[in-house]
Amino acid sequence: MELAQSALSGECLTAEEGLAVLEADDDEVLPILQAAFLVRKHFYGKRVKLNMIFNAKSGLCPEDCGYCSQSIVSTAPIKKYTLLDKETLLAGAHEAMNRKAGTYCIVASGKGPTDKELGQVIEAVKEIRATLPLKICACLGILKDGQAEMLAEAGVHRYNHNLNTSKANYPSITRTHTYDQRVDTVNKVKMHGLSPCSGVIIGMGETNEEIIKMAYALRELDADSIPINFLNAIPGTPLENSGRTPAMKALKVLALFRFICPSKEIRVAGGREVNLRSLQPLSLYAANSLFVGDYLTTEGQEVTSDHRIIEDLGFEIELCAL
Repeated sequence: MELAQSALSGECLTAEEGLAVLEADDDEVLPILQAAFLVRKHFYGKRVKLNMIFNAKSGLCPEDCGYCSQSIVSTAPIKKYTLLDKETLLAGAHEAMNRKAGTYCIVASGKGPTDKELGQVIEAVKEIRATLPLKICACLGILKDGQAEMLAEAGVHRYNHNLNTSKANYPSITRTHTYDQRVDTVNKVKMHGLSPCSGVIIGMGETNEEIIKMAYALRELDADSIPINFLNAIPGTPLENSGRTPAMKALKVLALFRFICPSKEIRVAGGREVNLRSLQPLSLYAANSLFVGDYLTTEGQEVTSDHRIIEDLGFEIELCAL
């Protein structure tokens, strides 16, 4: 319980302590999760935040991200379409409400939005904000000067731009943009009043030391929301032959991020169904948030299964409070 006490007192885990968590024997996972839960409970009680992703623009991306089925180097057979119209984005928002999600995440492939695409998103956001009690998160890539301000003025609450991996590992994942560009985008949205959402993808060849550096980087960035994805290796992508992260390792990773970023929204995100499998419920002892429904080009599990997990744990869905 020393890890919990240190996190609650504001002390940051040392690299050695972080390694001890990640390299702990699997027999120690339950005590580690209990310590993580004490921190999670202090800040969030037994509440669980639900988020829903909407793939507003699919494929057609010039970036070479090795994990992504939408990238220019992917041969995965996915749907490809330009930015969807306002009515379709509004329908997605209503579906988010049906799934009891408090945050609706509008995601578009590409390096960054054109002015026309940004205008389409803004038009939809204004109508959603006027009619539905939802928080809006946008994930549109690297923003140009002035675009963050426009999103904030339209009523977007949060902007997602994941670091994805460590700075050292970044060139092995993509070469069409840099780690520093991603950091700059997160800082830009913070500067203009948008809540920063930034996370990682575990399982892309990183070392345990690099996982710890990812957590430190997000602590330093002061990201409000941290999605922890676990690679779902999609056939047709450069990382298609990557193995899954063992469920017990995934739980240790979630606990590590809770200890290093104790007060932040830790979201168990993409790939949880594939990597955590039957241990998904245990993830919520460290994480306090999850995605419901499908992801960008991969399927999630049936939403009632997630609702049932929350109910069976004795937790409760946190309703949106605007």
